[in-house]
Amino acid sequence: MKKLIASASLLSLGVVGIQAAHAPGLTSTETSKWWSVGASLRGFYDDNYTTSPSAANPPSTWGTEIEPSFGINLPLDQTYIGLSYIYGAKFYEDSSKWDQSHQARLNLSHAFTQRVKLDLSEVFISAQEPSIIEERGPITFPLRSEGNNIRNTASAALTTELTQEFSTVISYANSIWDYEQDGSDLANPNSNSTGAGSRSALLDRMEHMLMLNLRYQVAPSTIALVGYQYGVVDYNSKDDLVPGLTADIRDSRSHYAYAGADHFFNQQLNGSVRLGAQVTSYPNITVEDSVLPYADASLSYTYTAGSYVQLGVRHALNQTDVGLVFLGAGGIDPTLNQESTTVYGSLNHKITAKVTGTILGQYQNSQFNGGGPILNGQADDLFLVGVTFRYQINQFLSTDIGYSFDRLDSDLTNRSFSRNRVFAGLKATF
Repeated sequence: MKKLIASASLLSLGVVGIQAAHAPGLTSTETSKWWSVGASLRGFYDDNYTTSPSAANPPSTWGTEIEPSFGINLPLDQTYIGLSYIYGAKFYEDSSKWDQSHQARLNLSHAFTQRVKLDLSEVFISAQEPSIIEERGPITFPLRSEGNNIRNTASAALTTELTQEFSTVISYANSIWDYEQDGSDLANPNSNSTGAGSRSALLDRMEHMLMLNLRYQVAPSTIALVGYQYGVVDYNSKDDLVPGLTADIRDSRSHYAYAGADHFFNQQLNGSVRLGAQVTSYPNITVEDSVLPYADASLSYTYTAGSYVQLGVRHALNQTDVGLVFLGAGGIDPTLNQESTTVYGSLNHKITAKVTGTILGQYQNSQFNGGGPILNGQADDLFLVGVTFRYQINQFLSTDIGYSFDRLDSDLTNRSFSRNRVFAGLKATF
């Protein structure tokens, strides 16, 4: 889910003379602007910034957050280039500590002809909060993690219109996950601790996703499609999952087959749906392949200028930060992943000409796959809710106030937590 404590917006000053023939997803106002800079300053209160278990008397603190940002928005005749960067810094008063985050994005779209288009994307994130690192659900690791934890995702998509009715979309995405905590942080020379089970062992990996969609224009407002995806997850940490068991035992290979449709009901309402199956195998351990339903659907409704609702649901496998390994008569049974159903939504409502309210929400039910009779089938229930009100003082200044609530209810001992955050601040954009 998008970060609940809102990041600095990228409102820009117009520059006369730049007109775009190729500006995918941009409004006419956005195509007249090519640069933006901004900064925000907020005070906040967080009653569990460590996401500690509820029974552990978690620490609370007041703090300060700053977020400078810049963006480039350059539409050309056949090419669009977009670049943005947000630096975040949070100061926690009770510990005099700073959190730092970096979010950099590059988008490139080029229309070779009216029938062939290439979209490239690069996203680099370094942060501690799971809602920033995993900005689009499901959330693999729901706890805050100290250090510079990195996700880098590069993707490419080629869209080709074969005829007036048929088109294809071929895409590839590569994601790298690198968590700072490794075995050296956990190893204790005064005990038998080897540092196994670090966040690096549990979460460091490279993911590949190859997709092919065949699309058919059934009607002017309806596109039917069939698709296939092939996903690879390779764990690459040098740390053991448990002593003597390497992290790559959780490597997986997934095949997705699905059918679906994109439908534009009218200029205000549109939706999409994908339904099918996911078959996953594990090359480094002898277990049965898993066969699961796969679903991905979303609906978007713009009911008035500046006001819209978005809803979605997704069901698939995802990775997990839990690495329990069960040693029984049947052999080794590690926790491989989770089967998750994620429901998410957002409401943006323009209350007056100067006041806008936003609500973001996500619910995620995740059942563990593997881990023997102790863990297999046990579940996490994650709830995320955020409410923000923004008042636009003038073209350059705005104020905002907000509240967010996070809660994890887990069948595992010492994992559940709740977290409340409030903030208020000022934004300047130029």
